[in-house]
Amino acid sequence: MELCFIKNYVFMESENLCKKNSNDAKVSDGNLFNKDNTQPISPAWTAVFSLTMGVFGLLTAEYLPASLLTPMASELGLSEAVAGQTVTVTAIAALFSGLLLPGLTRSLDKRIVLLSFSALMIVSNLFVALSSSIIVLLLMRTLLGIALGGFWAMAAAVAMRLVPLKLVPRALSIIFSGIAVGTVLSVPLGSYLGGLFGWRSAFYAAAAVGIVTLVFQWFTLPNLPSQQAAKSTTVLKVLLRPGIIVGMLGCVLAHMGHYSLFTYVRPFLEDTIRIGADGIAMVLLGFGAANFAGTLLAGRLMEHSLRSTLTIMPILVGVVALLLVFLPHSFTGHALLIAVWGMAFGGVPVAWSTWVSTAVPDEAESAGGMVVAAVQGAIAAGAAMGGLLFNYAGISGVFVTAGISMILAGVFIAWLVKVKAIRNDAGRVVVSHH
Repeated sequence: MELCFIKNYVFMESENLCKKNSNDAKVSDGNLFNKDNTQPISPAWTAVFSLTMGVFGLLTAEYLPASLLTPMASELGLSEAVAGQTVTVTAIAALFSGLLLPGLTRSLDKRIVLLSFSALMIVSNLFVALSSSIIVLLLMRTLLGIALGGFWAMAAAVAMRLVPLKLVPRALSIIFSGIAVGTVLSVPLGSYLGGLFGWRSAFYAAAAVGIVTLVFQWFTLPNLPSQQAAKSTTVLKVLLRPGIIVGMLGCVLAHMGHYSLFTYVRPFLEDTIRIGADGIAMVLLGFGAANFAGTLLAGRLMEHSLRSTLTIMPILVGVVALLLVFLPHSFTGHALLIAVWGMAFGGVPVAWSTWVSTAVPDEAESAGGMVVAAVQGAIAAGAAMGGLLFNYAGISGVFVTAGISMILAGVFIAWLVKVKAIRNDAGRVVVSHH
């Protein structure tokens, strides 16, 4: 979900690249790339599909603990709060990886880099499945975070080197379908496999997905040698522009409360309506499907008002969290409320990706790294905050506090975040400077 912002920035970058490469010389039909090795002559669709598989595999692995906290904690002799930190360390590692690895690997062939990330995903999932120690578990989840942040930071730019510029939107829609499928399937599938064969089986399955992905990428990704790095404004300089720090704080707040809730949704359902793994899988499948629908709905809402979308969605999540605690508990009621939560949060990443593309249109790459850091930081902070609350106030305390924080996030955004108006002009969304 948190990766949705990449789509906006790449569409902007593709327009600029198109102008840059409009005068490229003719090349021979036998060569994959043009003379400066930046744009392909023909699309490499199988390579694009291999990126889709990578995104799906990484997203699935990141979200698995959310559906398996209870059995993981029980078997390893941990509290659910400590087990929840497997989400925190992954997010922290992804935060730094997304910011640092693109620069550190600038001189390397991106094919080798992406294959290394897929190999890290396999190693991480296998050792988590085999682990009997919290130390090993956290170290392996850190490796996953490194692969996650690095892969996501580079995937969009690599896609632009796999297809001609006019086909970049189609390639992106294919790659990001991995996000939608992963969001819908990862958590309920993990819960289902965990109920049938134990929590370790879900991580073995994730490792198997990684192996298939690595083999497919090995045979489909072309060599992607390093390119001359373009001069770019630093993230710090972008942050110091008027209104950007406040906006990024709003982005963090809008994500943090959600991840406090989502990390501990299984213990909440088990405590309140006493359902097993199959029931949890059904509820979370509903959440995922509604989340996908919410992403589509947000696009329509933003055509009318970006500010309203940014404000209403987190408030709605907060209200649902409070209703889950204070309304009478029932399977049907909780399933419906959690579906509304999924739909509402589906619009949050889309709205913030649109906000950053309108707030910093001239520095999309730096803005993209900035939002990666903000979202991953929010995941880490949200999971950590949920763990502390779970220890000291119980599962209801997690949902009440996180729900209130989401409502306050919406109020903060409405009052303090500067939002440029957008309007639909001849079928396309443009920024209004009036």
